[in-house]
Amino acid sequence: SGEQAVCWASAGSPWWCCPPLPPPGISAAVGLFCKKDDHNKENIFNSINYDVAAKKRKKDLLNNKAKTQYFHQEKWIYVHKGSTKERHGYCTLGEAFNRLDFSSAILDSRRFNYVVRLLELIAKSQLTSLSGIAQKNYMNILEKVVQKVLEDQQNIRLIRELLQTLYTSLCTLVQRVGKSVLVGNINMWVHRMESILHWQQQLNNIQITRPAFKGTTFTDLPLCLQLNIMQRLSDGRDLVSLGQVAPDLQVLSEDRLLWKKLCQYHFTDRQIRKRLILSDKGQLDWKKMYFKLIRCYPRKEQYGDTLQLCRHCHILSWKGTDHPCTANNPETCSTSLSPQEFINLFRF
Repeated sequence: SGEQAVCWASAGSPWWCCPPLPPPGISAAVGLFCKKDDHNKENIFNSINYDVAAKKRKKDLLNNKAKTQYFHQEKWIYVHKGSTKERHGYCTLGEAFNRLDFSSAILDSRRFNYVVRLLELIAKSQLTSLSGIAQKNYMNILEKVVQKVLEDQQNIRLIRELLQTLYTSLCTLVQRVGKSVLVGNINMWVHRMESILHWQQQLNNIQITRPAFKGTTFTDLPLCLQLNIMQRLSDGRDLVSLGQVAPDLQVLSEDRLLWKKLCQYHFTDRQIRKRLILSDKGQLDWKKMYFKLIRCYPRKEQYGDTLQLCRHCHILSWKGTDHPCTANNPETCSTSLSPQEFINLFRF
């Protein structure tokens, strides 16, 4: 202490102005406490940075690599046409798309064509109305559809048309309209477009394997049964493809009565009268009329199973799905919806 007083005195200050010195060991303790405090702050800062980085990695993993569907416990959703964001019952197309479990519906042969048609309508005009999660689910469901077709080797033409429609819509949105209309990074959508091209290439290169079946074939059936089965086909392109299998089937596929019934099934009498085509023999060429009619008018849609809307409680669900309906007879309150009617529900 004497040396410190001398130092203060030599600096020009009297000895009684010297600050009181701490007891021995206190200065070391204070220094150690300060070091610990700085160390704790550094640990807290590093912990925060680690948590932020971990959350970011988890978010990137979900956004870029997740193949799982976002499921909800209830397989129905409340929809009311007069609802808004400020009123009860407001629901978006993306929310309904997430809640109604389309991922499982594609595994049901009765619902497959319905879901594919719905995906096509969304690709044409409603893709930008989907949320980010709904768009991700859309692509995941589409990938499952492609994988199912590659495994089953069925509905190949149907999925080719769906992929072409989606790719054309994305090209328009990305190149002409601009990237701001799509949710997510533009590079992610470019990657999705590359995936669509890859799926198209896979479908183009698919090799149909002939089943090892030695029993009765379609051509072994009587002609009346063959015609009866061919009348069940609702797409004229399927009739043309069937006629290319064997010469005998080619003759049956040109049957005038077969094409007449197909025209009458899809189109009204008024529509048919506006598109009359005569053959060289002076008879109505129903086959040419059919392909001309489908270019002018929509065909009649037919599905094994559809979504249903309960008129009493305004709940949308698949047929056979239990929902909390308060009607005395819920079955009489359900109305089947076509894919276009499903889309129209969410045009507020």
